[in-house]
Amino acid sequence: MAAVDLTTVADDLIVLHEGTTVARFEQLQPATRYTLMGHDITTMARPPGELLGRIATVNDVHFGEIECGRIDDHPEGPIQRPEPGEPPYPETMNRAAVTEIAAIDPMAIVVKGDLSQDGRPDEWAAFEACYRPAFGERLHVVRGNHDAYHGQTGYAGDRWIDLPGVSIALLDTVIPMATTGSVSAEQLDWLDAHAAGADRPVLVMGHHQQWIAGGADARRSDDYFGLHPDASDALAEVVARRHRIVAYTAGHTHRHRVRHMSCGVPTIEIGCVKDFPGTWAEYRIYEGGVTQVVHRVSSPEALRWSERCRHLYRDFGIDYESYALGALEDRCCNIPLR
Repeated sequence: MAAVDLTTVADDLIVLHEGTTVARFEQLQPATRYTLMGHDITTMARPPGELLGRIATVNDVHFGEIECGRIDDHPEGPIQRPEPGEPPYPETMNRAAVTEIAAIDPMAIVVKGDLSQDGRPDEWAAFEACYRPAFGERLHVVRGNHDAYHGQTGYAGDRWIDLPGVSIALLDTVIPMATTGSVSAEQLDWLDAHAAGADRPVLVMGHHQQWIAGGADARRSDDYFGLHPDASDALAEVVARRHRIVAYTAGHTHRHRVRHMSCGVPTIEIGCVKDFPGTWAEYRIYEGGVTQVVHRVSSPEALRWSERCRHLYRDFGIDYESYALGALEDRCCNIPLR
């Protein structure tokens, strides 16, 4: 029997998934308890003030990937591949995500890296063909490690994006030809200067997740899988003194997780589009706060693929289902202003 996942809870929305079956409950009241499909569920509180707009983000879209769940040359898995006659799964997942995102008419959509599997021109072209027609100038992109393994410079550089009610600082965290990431002193000076002059809340975004002391990240290491610990600490120092910055949000890990810097600001990871659970994130910008709502890509074709990926890496003793999905509060949460 398929597991029932309480996937999304917003101030007005609850979504449950049971295998490829979707139960979607809309037009609900904020901070209200509902009993749905045998579950007692309370909607999120709504930040104060007017809704100023919505932003969408995706990451780890991986155009060009043909095998899901492979680790290097190991034969273990399970390794998932499209069946004969099926389209490439990055196309299936991303086209469905684009359709869902377009339906909320976002002010901007931010793609936080790993557009491709290997940074090949045809992979980037496939990404552009999927996302650019739908969003045009609203599409803002930065590279990930998979886009620069051979020293490529496409989608490199930092970007500052001013929108109604919020600004986005999009950081290029890539170390060319490396899996790990960093940000330079010059980049942090750029962020510091922009945040010092900001007249609205700032969301900082990048591909690599931040190192935070404690828990699974207790060991300080130069080969940390995300942002180098020194760069992570330096980023946290900028965030601590620039109160307009309300969060840092990244991808890279293919999981959903929220931790907090020592100043209390959340540092967030959003799961990938390409496999289980197959998600994108919405940020609702209110006058008095920001709401993060993670959505599971829910076309029938997308759900059939992502369900096949629920148990990736099982042969390595990894519970990918729990790792990738995370807790509800890692996916759906309010981000307060400072």
